[in-house]
Amino acid sequence: MNKFRNASFYILLIILAVIGLYFLLQAGKPLEVTKVFKAPQQTEMNGIGQFKSTLHHNVTHPLAILILQIITIILCSRLFAFFAKKIGQPTVIGEIVAGILLGPSFVGYYFPEVSGFLFPKASLSNLQFFSQIGLILFMFIIGMELDLSVIRKRAHEAVMISHASIIFPFLLGVTLAYTMYLNYAPANVNFLSFALFIGIAMSITAFPVLARIVQERQLNKTKIGAIAITCAAVDDVTAWCILAAVIAVVKAGSIVSSIYTVLSAALFVILMLKLVRPFLKRIGDIYSNHNTLSKPVVAIFFVTLLSSSFLSEIIGIHALFGAFLAGVIMPQNLHFRNIFIEKVEDLSVVLLLPLFFVLTGLRTQIGLLNDVDQWKTCAIIIAVAITGKFLGSTLAAKFTRLNWKDSLTIGALMNTRGLMELVVLNIGFDLGLLSPQVFAMMVIMALFTTFMTGPALDFINYLFPEKVEQVESNAMYKKFKILLSFGNVERGKNMLKIAYALVRKNQESAHVAAIHMVTSNEVHQYNLADVEKSVFRPIKKEASKFNLNIEPIFKPTLDFKKEIIETSNEDNFDLLIIGMGQSIYQGSFLGRLLGVTSKIMNPEKLFKTITGKEKILETNGFDERTNDILKASKPTVAVFADKGLKKIEKVMFLLKYEEDEFVLPYLQKLILNNETHITVIDYAALSKNNTQIKYSIKALEESAPNLIRVLNQNALEKEQLKTYDLLFMGTASWKGFVETEAEWLEHVPSLLIFRK
Repeated sequence: MNKFRNASFYILLIILAVIGLYFLLQAGKPLEVTKVFKAPQQTEMNGIGQFKSTLHHNVTHPLAILILQIITIILCSRLFAFFAKKIGQPTVIGEIVAGILLGPSFVGYYFPEVSGFLFPKASLSNLQFFSQIGLILFMFIIGMELDLSVIRKRAHEAVMISHASIIFPFLLGVTLAYTMYLNYAPANVNFLSFALFIGIAMSITAFPVLARIVQERQLNKTKIGAIAITCAAVDDVTAWCILAAVIAVVKAGSIVSSIYTVLSAALFVILMLKLVRPFLKRIGDIYSNHNTLSKPVVAIFFVTLLSSSFLSEIIGIHALFGAFLAGVIMPQNLHFRNIFIEKVEDLSVVLLLPLFFVLTGLRTQIGLLNDVDQWKTCAIIIAVAITGKFLGSTLAAKFTRLNWKDSLTIGALMNTRGLMELVVLNIGFDLGLLSPQVFAMMVIMALFTTFMTGPALDFINYLFPEKVEQVESNAMYKKFKILLSFGNVERGKNMLKIAYALVRKNQESAHVAAIHMVTSNEVHQYNLADVEKSVFRPIKKEASKFNLNIEPIFKPTLDFKKEIIETSNEDNFDLLIIGMGQSIYQGSFLGRLLGVTSKIMNPEKLFKTITGKEKILETNGFDERTNDILKASKPTVAVFADKGLKKIEKVMFLLKYEEDEFVLPYLQKLILNNETHITVIDYAALSKNNTQIKYSIKALEESAPNLIRVLNQNALEKEQLKTYDLLFMGTASWKGFVETEAEWLEHVPSLLIFRK
């Protein structure tokens, strides 16, 4: 009754409002006589014409163009970053390529009308403004990711390598500038400015890209990885200080005038380190978690960032140096930095930074390199860049008594330029130090040297293969090795229960490892150890309840499937336990099996299906990634569908095909180690008709007559399933049930599906 009353009142209110509005508008029309004068052409235009005119005006409005540009840039950047990841390259490579393709080198050349509409010259100033904001935030993050305490600890190893990797390419760059100045330097640019800038452009190392590569190749926990990260950090700090001095010289116009700029910059740095930094530290110590880090507190740090950028810009050493310095002086509190990086990074890296790549692409006109001499010059630039950075770093590392493999690895990593090189090149372009031709050559050099890092590291590993360590004893070799691959911590804890039940009484002859992976481009080198500790803390706590020793394996990667397969194969595990993926329909029987009850479609899974990345349902009921792991992994694989596993006291095994016989040894381990009660549901009377299965089950019954029973039946009841903790079956049986008894799977307990 109340609903009808409320609805009636609402309808009456709308009717009265419409009537009142109509009469008021009619009453106001006569007032237009003295106020509104219509032009003749406006009165003649019909409704469709007015609509088209308005639509054209709205589409070409600067705000609409900017929004369309941002949408296009983000989509293209993500697409090419995906392709770069697929071929084992840093995502920054794909984003740079996307920017170049959207510029005059491709879209502008082949589709000039599209380019003219999407990137009109009048709109480029808006793009540049937003890209500069993105760069300021990005440089702030880079500064925050530098751990100065780590640099101080390893300074004796890293400073010489890092500075050699700057001095050597800097001198070669100045030499190169001497040969290029007459033919390629822009008008009204003196040799000093041109030479200094070419020198610093040759000396840059991309700290963020190098850090990602170190993570993905699992070098972060090795000595060589630590040295590389520290060298890159020292290189970044040194190179940006030199760049600030070079910019001061260029803007001042003379050495004498630049001295005042450099002195002002030095005073600015001292002010930030000695006054602002202690103040921020006190704030960071107090407000170091999500609850206390309120908006006014965040505003203080953003004001510090912007003020630092503003001061460095008006001094004459570029706003990006101020942003970098603001990041460096942020409180060293690890938790605080993690929180703040999370707040800033998505906006900077996902939304604003791609604008910078495209702006660089719009400036990069590869078509300007239209003769053999220019391409020869481009090749010389690349050769000088590689020689200076790669060779300088390698020889310096070798001089510090590193072996050749580690020295070459340092050289390959330090030769990575990536985004940081583009930042420097754009500064040079804005200052008028680089002509469009030289800018294009230098961008190609940045791409080439970044692209070659992965293949160079692979080649070094090929030349210096790891020595295979001999197994110390036969006892170690015979250990039963289990690898648990978990994403969700609660599922990982339940996997641990299964592993413990399999090895409980024979832990001395068993080895249990747990692997957890994170997307490498979503985790920072700075907080890697912190993420690892937080992930494995509950897993280790659970293992301590069982007095079970586990080996934690933490891997930042862009390819989870590849890491699982390689780890399980190379380390000779006997059993790999992985989680079951979801189908695209959360309400399907697989969704219900996994405990998802909502009758809605999973948008992410649906998108992967539409794009061909994932099929709606594989023939055996697994998603694509699970199937690939099943096909490529050498050990026995058990796919775990967790429905809240509490204990492992009663286990059911569905025996339907002869090939399921290989699961019986795992039942034996449960009986001997955990005294688990086993029920074998024999669908095809195989325990009577198959000699091998009959013998195996008989052996189990003799070893533990009170813990195993065999039931010959060809159907299961819901109530029967509810009495068990865990259900075992082979992949053949699983496939059969998926095809013929899908509705039955909704009622099963936690499930372990074995593939031999």
